[in-house]
Formats: sequence, C-alpha cells, structure tokens
Amino acid sequence: MNGPEIQVEVAPALRLFVPPARRRGARALTTDGVSTLGHAVESLGVPLTEVGALVVDGRTVPVSHIPAAGETVLVRAVERPQRIPGAPLRFLLDVHLGTLARRLRLLGVDAAYESTDIGDPALATRSAAEKRVMLSRDRGLLRRRELWAGAFVYSTRPDDQLRDVLDRFAPELRPWTRCTACNGQLRAATKDEVADQLKGGTHRSYDVFAQCRACGRAYWKGAHHEQLEAIVERALDEFTGPHRAGPHRAV
Repeated sequence: MNGPEIQVEVAPALRLFVPPARRRGARALTTDGVSTLGHAVESLGVPLTEVGALVVDGRTVPVSHIPAAGETVLVRAVERPQRIPGAPLRFLLDVHLGTLARRLRLLGVDAAYESTDIGDPALATRSAAEKRVMLSRDRGLLRRRELWAGAFVYSTRPDDQLRDVLDRFAPELRPWTRCTACNGQLRAATKDEVADQLKGGTHRSYDVFAQCRACGRAYWKGAHHEQLEAIVERALDEFTGPHRAGPHRAV
C-alpha cells in the first residue's frame, strides 16, 4: 500500500485478533487511499462482527468511511448486551460448536446447528435466509458479506462459550422447552405416547415425559438430569431470576 497513513488503536477486548506489535496503543497503518475503513480494520485481523464503533478523531464514522492521511482511529468492541434488530433473536452454529448448540437449546434458545461441514457459503446463505446470528470461531466465515449477523465465539470451553453468548446477546431463557437434538419445541406427553422409546426400567421408573413436536424424541428426568439441571441453574442464576426444572431425556 502506498496511500494515506493513519493511526489505529484497537480496544483491549479485540487485541487477540491483531499481531502482538499492535496490541498496545495506536499504531501506524498505511492504507491504499480507496478502500474503506472497514476493509482496513479487517486487514488487521479484526472481524467487523466484533466492532461496536469506529471513532475517527473523536467522531463515530461508518465502516464505509475512506481514511484520510493523519486520522486517528479507535476500534471499539461491541457493547453488551448487543441488540440485533430486524428479526427475533436466533442463532446458527457451525459444525465445531455442537456442545454449545445443545446447551443453548437446553435453555430454550433457538439454536440451529449444522452437524456436518456444509461450507462457509452455505452457512452464510442460511444465516441470511433465516435471519440467524452466525456463531463461529472461523474468522473467514464471519467476514462473508451475505451473513445476516455474526459473532465470534472467543473460548474453546463450552462453559465459557455459553456464558459469553448469554452475556453478549441476553436471549430469553426458557429451559426445558426445546429438543436438544433438533431444536424443535417440546410438549408434555403421556407415557403411552412415548412408550415405544422406553426400555423396561425407564417405563417402570418414570411418569413425567415431554416429546419434541418436530422429531418425536422423548424426554424424561434420566440418569444425566442432575448434570443438565446444574447447567440450567448456573445460567439462570447468572442471567435471570427464579427458575424451575423440567423433564429431560436420559442420554
């Protein structure tokens, strides 16, 4: 690049995306004179999904701003909770985030998930078609222009991933209302309605059931219920008020 030189400072929360030499204070960046400020920020490694505001010499500018020589740019992180206007809040997760998807569903959050790698173009197209926030650790996917909206998942640990998404988007939590397998809605079911899915011991030991309206999967308070209940309780204690546990399938 041989265009105007600007000074760029990246907010602390975003510094993991940039080279170590750029992680403290403002650093010089030479632009090409025609590309947008958004393009320049992305060239540093910061996905625009993570940018809350671009402040140039004290004033907020759009990503389409063309940098001029001598400008000082502050790249701010997204403010939390982040609001996504234009559609009900719902998510799409890529193939690497299956555990996070199941935990969001456990909490009643609409979380679609691709269990196979369908490729970035297909994921971005689905995000746009269904107006879903794309959750991923793939920066390349989050840079695709056709995305409806997106967010980088900062941790590799499911507990931290869940906490981060709940903190960032503050979705309504309605535990035990979604199928953790397919994301469908659950309804109360009788033992007779789900009898074909119950083994002898389960049939004798349990009387409260739920069933997915979409895939028919049956749920009850089985062997892993305490572990699942602990996930629900932690989330509700941190992000909402009083709560109650419901039925969940033994896995």
